Amino acid sequence: MSSPITRIIEPRSRDLGGSFRVRRVLPFHAQRTVGPFVFFDHFGPVDYAPGEGFDVNPHPHIGLSTVTYLFDGAIRHQDSLGTDVVIRPGAMNWMTAGHGIVHSEHTPEELRTQGQSMHGLQTWVALPDGEEDCEPSFEHHAADSLPEFEISGARIRVLAGEAWGKASPVKFPSPILYVALETESVAELTLSSELAEERALYLVCGSANVAGEFTDAGVMLVLESGVDVAIKLSPGTKGVICGGAKLPGKKRIEWNLVSSSQEKIDQAKIDWTAAVQAGGNLRFPAVPGDENPWIPLPGN
Repeated sequence: MSSPITRIIEPRSRDLGGSFRVRRVLPFHAQRTVGPFVFFDHFGPVDYAPGEGFDVNPHPHIGLSTVTYLFDGAIRHQDSLGTDVVIRPGAMNWMTAGHGIVHSEHTPEELRTQGQSMHGLQTWVALPDGEEDCEPSFEHHAADSLPEFEISGARIRVLAGEAWGKASPVKFPSPILYVALETESVAELTLSSELAEERALYLVCGSANVAGEFTDAGVMLVLESGVDVAIKLSPGTKGVICGGAKLPGKKRIEWNLVSSSQEKIDQAKIDWTAAVQAGGNLRFPAVPGDENPWIPLPGN
């Protein structure tokens, strides 16, 4: 019997500046997407001493939703809609860029003073072609507002989409799957083919036996469509399942900009350069309360 694992993706290390390194999983040269997921970074655990912190100054996005999910630590999210919220472990923070949004991410001041450990996932999901130019929005769902339950020893939290009959409150315009798994002891469960057209399992820590194949943490296993897959998770394992409907066409990614159209990306680059020079414009307004310098277009 052939393996239901169609691809194993080894993350590549990336330095995003300020000694902040991530393990980049998607996009991968042979596997650009899994469902609508076009970008997948695993960061941390990283420790910040008192007085140090995580800082990403105001920058733009178009054509996608950004999703931050934390296992440890906290990040203050601010955006051009006026959103100012602290992202904490287990919560779902879903920013839809649509035709254009500006946001920043910083360590909250109280944690900058005392120091913190930070660990989490940053993912991007591409909007359907017809929704790329929608109005920007931000959803915050506290950890206790997301469906959480146990199956065969695994604690499961539905972050987006629907799984095992439970639906997340997150709204997304195409079929999507994003589920967090955690175990204290051995857990055995089946990933049904009905969960999503495309599925991938990423282990944050711990290990698993997937359809008879052993895997450690830190790799993404892309699973065959239309096949139920049995997994056995070792004690102390954390991971996520991500996926959804297969994208109908190619999505272009340049810097923080995602679109089905190169022309839209080129125009966004022009508009962002103008916004940086002017301190904001109609498409890319200022972020209220964040006076830090805006990040220029790479190469400018």
